[in-house]
Amino acid sequence: MAAAWSMPVEFEPPRLAIVLDKTTWSRELIERSGMFGIVIPGVAATNWTYAVGSVSGREEDKFNCYGIPVIKGPVLGLPMIEEKCLAWMECRLLPATSAQEKYDTLFGEVVSAAADERVFIEGRWQFDDDKLNTLHHLGAGTFVTSGKKITAG
Repeated sequence: MAAAWSMPVEFEPPRLAIVLDKTTWSRELIERSGMFGIVIPGVAATNWTYAVGSVSGREEDKFNCYGIPVIKGPVLGLPMIEEKCLAWMECRLLPATSAQEKYDTLFGEVVSAAADERVFIEGRWQFDDDKLNTLHHLGAGTFVTSGKKITAG
């Protein structure tokens, strides 16, 4: 799925929020199954990210269509992408809140996760290699990546 936004909400237990339009196939699947997966794409996944975010999976399997290899998540068995991605999370959908209907915001509890050890070190992202930066969609096929590290103080 391609979510408009995702962000951490709580660290213990680990929870996150995603924004996903109610008309999408992904939203329908999530609400029906009670679970979803999130991947954090890296720069190498730019074309995949744009491709899967540009079409619905309602009529065809996007993984097969675009040749994206998947692994089976260890807890929920969801398809997860490791290749070209920096992290993945399997999530259980939390009970609906008013934000779900009003703002298309869904909340999930992370039940399993993995991250590339080259960039997630001691619980923090460390982007020292431009080829291993996270990818962020601005719209219309334009992306930015995580950039230069700036330290306060």
